[in-house]
Amino acid sequence: MKRLIGLACLLLLAVAAPARAEVAVTEVRGPESGVTAWLVEDRTAPVVSLALAFTGGAALDPAEKAGRARLLAGTLDEGAGELSSPAFRKALEDDSIELSFSARRDEFSGQLKTLAERRDRAFELLGLALSQPRFDADPVARVKSQILAALERDAEDPQTLAMRRLMAELFKGHPYARPTAGTPETVADLNRDDLLAAARATLVRDRLLVTVVGAITPAELAPLLDVAFADLPETAPQQAPVPDTTPRPPASPEQATVHIAKDLPQAVAAFAQPGIRRDDPDWYAAYVLNYILGGGGFSSRLMQTVRVDNGLAYSVYSYLYPFDHAALWLGGVATSADRIDRSLDLIREEWRKMAENGPTATELADAKTYLTGAWALRFTSTDGIAGLLLAARREGLGEDYVNRRNDFIEAVTLGDLKRLAARHLDADQVLTVVVGPKAQ
Repeated sequence: MKRLIGLACLLLLAVAAPARAEVAVTEVRGPESGVTAWLVEDRTAPVVSLALAFTGGAALDPAEKAGRARLLAGTLDEGAGELSSPAFRKALEDDSIELSFSARRDEFSGQLKTLAERRDRAFELLGLALSQPRFDADPVARVKSQILAALERDAEDPQTLAMRRLMAELFKGHPYARPTAGTPETVADLNRDDLLAAARATLVRDRLLVTVVGAITPAELAPLLDVAFADLPETAPQQAPVPDTTPRPPASPEQATVHIAKDLPQAVAAFAQPGIRRDDPDWYAAYVLNYILGGGGFSSRLMQTVRVDNGLAYSVYSYLYPFDHAALWLGGVATSADRIDRSLDLIREEWRKMAENGPTATELADAKTYLTGAWALRFTSTDGIAGLLLAARREGLGEDYVNRRNDFIEAVTLGDLKRLAARHLDADQVLTVVVGPKAQ
């Protein structure tokens, strides 16, 4: 299986290498279920990959049931229908089928990869996992113990602590403030009834998006969509929607930094200001601007200033994080406790410089060269393409988005970046959480 997948990666890379390579997308509909999938047919290797997402993820967990979606993701493939957990896992392994699920704040997703000749069985097992999960006591207890162990480790991980506190401060009173994995107390209380309720609330057809890539035709895929999804309910029970929100900036300069004291060899900081939504007309300008500011590795201003010029930190970065109901411009840095304050001062200084003056024409040209040239590297595997198409479908970008994306990057002008930087970047709105020893 690994050899076949590796071959698929090489062949798809050869096909996709030109920056203007066209990806042909066909919409396929299950005749009984009505579920539609975007299909990219490619027979360079006998592999089929499927990506799916149900909109609405961990943010829909009730506060007292935080972590419910995460536990659901961990137990869906632990037995289904007549197959116990060991029998279900053996069925996957016997036919070299890869199946997994995950839960994020705004979506519950799944990934399936199979040899083309085993696709019927793969779609059958996917359908069983989604519509007839068993949630037997022993596997549920085992997965819960794994999550609880991970939560215990996270309680000592400085990066996790910083990000969780940052989200809690920015989104007080909103579901985004809660950790997706829950807390030891909420996870310990989850039971089979909670998982059944989570499945009913999440796994429904009117929230489902599907993409498929590989050695399968539209005629072959259509009935398999019914095998996998026809038994799912059409809609979920009534529940309160996740409201739109705006991250809360610091109330004063004195409250712009939160410190969590930990006896560690270094300090870790996470910082954020209100970001930009994915459907904002300035999204592509923000994407390019962030690459120049902190998203471009050694090409970025933050890395150049903090690491290269001053030798203060090994890594410093920024990135855009658009949720469904809010948006953040996030970043992070890690260094020794006696250097963290100076590092953060330099980051704020670069934030202000970018807001006041914007980037240079050379920085824009270099960013466009990299961002458009690297786009073809996203098409090196069937599962990678399926995931990319799923993201495009989820954002309503259209079937031809992957062929048009570089045009959006090329259309960004220096004036766009200067206008966006002046409008959106604000060092005074940046909230920072530092985890580590207090500097002396």
